[in-house]
Amino acid sequence: MLNLNDLVFFVAAVEHGGFAAASRRLGLPKSTISKRVAALEERLAARLIYRTSRSFTLTDAGRDFYQHARAALIEAETAEEVVRRRVAEPSGTVRITAAVPTAQLYLAEHLPRLAQAFPRLHVQLDVSDRFVDLVQEGYDIAVRSHFAPLPDSGLVQRPLTVEPIILVAAPAYLSQHEPLQAPEDLARHAGLLTGAMAGSWQLADPAGRQVQVSPLPRMSANESTVLLNAALAGLGVVCLPERMCRAALAAGQLARVLPDWHAGRVTTTLVMPQRRGQLPGVRATVDFLIECLAGDAQGVPTRS
Repeated sequence: MLNLNDLVFFVAAVEHGGFAAASRRLGLPKSTISKRVAALEERLAARLIYRTSRSFTLTDAGRDFYQHARAALIEAETAEEVVRRRVAEPSGTVRITAAVPTAQLYLAEHLPRLAQAFPRLHVQLDVSDRFVDLVQEGYDIAVRSHFAPLPDSGLVQRPLTVEPIILVAAPAYLSQHEPLQAPEDLARHAGLLTGAMAGSWQLADPAGRQVQVSPLPRMSANESTVLLNAALAGLGVVCLPERMCRAALAAGQLARVLPDWHAGRVTTTLVMPQRRGQLPGVRATVDFLIECLAGDAQGVPTRS
């Protein structure tokens, strides 16, 4: 039977890129970690790591062993938490990753309330538009907004919201230009576009009819808040997720254009490794976000 502590030392060395970094993380001498990993290799009769004074590289066997060793540690952590959750509120660290627009639009409002609801929970949000590998990088949850279905990655996927991408413009702009009664009319209107090469919009109506239209390019930006502010300033028509426009529509700062048509739908999905969802802190976070974002989608208040 392998020593579970040796798995801890091995996984820490892999995740932190060497014995020195792992020793700082664990607060143990570097020599202790190195010796325990060497003993682990001897017990397995297999080389797990190629190490020199300048390099630290996993062997093929080491990569396979790391995946299972990390899963075993998660299972051990889960076993401990199963007992602890009966006598304690959700606690510990929950690591979340999300892209910039998703964090701004869906998480910024709710995460402070999550922290208030569970004072012993430490939420770490990493906001980045790069691709994040949840398993390899040790994240508990990803919140991803996407236009096409996510690939089958073996991760748990929990859809949170599905909302239309609508066309809006400032009342001042609409009052100064000819009426917009059909999608084809957009060819004579200023468009606020997501990029210099994105010169057209694919629109659909409830009956399934589709039409491609090309407004007159007035401004382009690959950031939704910039486009929203451009629309508020009366520069033209823009396609944006309904939630992003909701407050401005309610305040009369924007108006729906061609309300029977939309430019696709954006889905927001919560993604997590299978085992992480069993941890009480992660489960509490997932339940909280599902409740909050479901309430957002229906336009009703969420818990405070």
